[in-house]
Amino acid sequence: MPRPPVRVLPLAFVLAAAAAVIPPGRPAPAAADSIIVGGRPAAVSDSPWAVALSSRDRFGGTRAGQFCGGVAVSPTEVLTAAHCLRPDVLGGDVSEVRDLKVIAGRDDLSGPGGQEIPVRSAWANPGYDSRTNAGDLAVLTLERALPAESVVPMAPAGDEAYTAGTEATVYGWGDTTGYGAYASVLRAAEVRVLPDRTCAQAYPGGPYGTYDASSMLCAGDTAGGHDACQGDSGGPLVARGRLVGLVSWGSGCGSPGSPGVYTRVSAAAEWMADRS
Repeated sequence: MPRPPVRVLPLAFVLAAAAAVIPPGRPAPAAADSIIVGGRPAAVSDSPWAVALSSRDRFGGTRAGQFCGGVAVSPTEVLTAAHCLRPDVLGGDVSEVRDLKVIAGRDDLSGPGGQEIPVRSAWANPGYDSRTNAGDLAVLTLERALPAESVVPMAPAGDEAYTAGTEATVYGWGDTTGYGAYASVLRAAEVRVLPDRTCAQAYPGGPYGTYDASSMLCAGDTAGGHDACQGDSGGPLVARGRLVGLVSWGSGCGSPGSPGVYTRVSAAAEWMADRS
């Protein structure tokens, strides 16, 4: 049975049967616990802004309770996907999650080192539409600051990093095969920013979601084999040293003709600026 497009079902959540199952045919948010498909191990020391979202209370101790990815854009702010904070993923409202944390500076989620920083507050984009996957952004404010060097700059609108053909890297702790092979160590995969028309053709609307170039970014490997997957949701897509996308949704993992779809960071910056 093919994986729904939106990448949002966390492994620990599935194992614990704590979340509602996404209805057949619904796009699956980039699973809250997927691993990178066709990738390689990555060192957090080289990408300190790549962080993991964790709740042992909701997802158990496996892989430190990781259920989604995130990226630090300021010492106290982490971006992730709005679908990661949905009640059907968390088993209730995000305000009810007593031990929501961001794990930073740790390659192996089950290992020592790094920091586990409590989340002080969470803001989910009120414009997020779970039917089309548009507006898939959330902002977590941390109780204590990360080092300044743990922050990645956000690419503004018009930045050359968004140009089709640009080499980019996606990071995460999710599914490495698309069939539930979850790992604990951070991984990365090299992809390319694809033309908007490629994603528009792949996702013209329907059960898998609708591609919107104004708020989404298309990236992957046209032949398949390199992609984010379940559990990578909310993780960073970085090109030319700037953050251009957040893992959001897609059909399958690394399937030919089904590239990954990311929240476009230039649009995310506008939504953040409008927060009240």
